[in-house]
Amino acid sequence: MRQAWLPFASYNLWSLSNSRVGQEFLFCDMNRGFKKVRQKEPQVKVLLEDNKHQRIGKLAQAGVYEFYQDPKLLSQSDGVEKVAAILKLNQEPEEVQERIIRILKNYCKEPILVGKQIIQLSKGDEGFPSPIIIQEGSYCFNLYAPTDCTFKQPDGTIHILDFKTGKSDFDRRQAYVYLLAASYLYPQQPSVASFYNLEIGLTSDIIIATSEQLKFVQIELQDIAKQHELEKKRYWENPDDFATIFPPNPGTSCNYCIFSSICKFSVCEVLR
Repeated sequence: MRQAWLPFASYNLWSLSNSRVGQEFLFCDMNRGFKKVRQKEPQVKVLLEDNKHQRIGKLAQAGVYEFYQDPKLLSQSDGVEKVAAILKLNQEPEEVQERIIRILKNYCKEPILVGKQIIQLSKGDEGFPSPIIIQEGSYCFNLYAPTDCTFKQPDGTIHILDFKTGKSDFDRRQAYVYLLAASYLYPQQPSVASFYNLEIGLTSDIIIATSEQLKFVQIELQDIAKQHELEKKRYWENPDDFATIFPPNPGTSCNYCIFSSICKFSVCEVLR
C-alpha cells in the first residue's frame, strides 16, 4: 500500500532555509527556490548535476566503503591502487584523481573504522533512505536523515559519523538532525554524533543532545517543512512571484552559487 504524501524536512532543507549565525552574507533564499522548487527545469537540472566537490565527497565515501569490504587492502602495498581501480578513478578529472588518491592514502594511515561494530556504512550511491515519519502536535512530516556511517560503541552507545572532504565545515545542525533520527531509530540506546574530514584528518568534538534540545530541533524542522510547503504552493500558483517568494541576496553569496549563470540578480561578475 502506497504511503500518504507528507511534507518533508532534512538537514539540507534546514541549511537552505536558515542562515548560520555570522554567515548571513553567504545565505540566499533564492538558492533554495532553484534547488527545491525549480529543480526539474532543464537549465536548473543541468546545474544540479554533481560538481567537482560533490564528486570528490562521493568517491571518498565509496573508497572508505571498499576498504571496509576488504580490510586486507589497508595493509597491501597496492591497496590504494586496487581501490582506485574499483572506483574507476582513471575516468575522473586529474584534480579529482589526485585528491581521492591522497584521501585513500590518508585513510590507510588512519583507518578509523577498523575494529568498530558497524551498523550501517553508506557506499554513497544508495539514494534517499526511507523517511522517518514524525508527528509534532497535529502536524506530520517526513524526516530524511541519510548518514555516512553508524556504529555501536562498546558501552552500547550509537555513534553516527559523518565524513567530510575539502574545506567543508562542521555544522552542528546536521549532527542534531542525525541525533533526532537516532532517537526514533534506536529509542532504547543513547546516541552521539561526530564529523571526520577524510582529507585533512580532522575530527570534531563528540556531539550530544538532551531531550529538550531534540524537541527544539523537531519543532524547528516542523516549522521549516510547513513553511517550505506553503512557499512551494505560492510559487506553483504564481510562478512570476519567484523572486518575492524566494528573495535573492545578491553579493558575496553569488560567487559561490551554482545558479549565478541563470540568476538575473547575480552580481558575481562585479565581485571578481
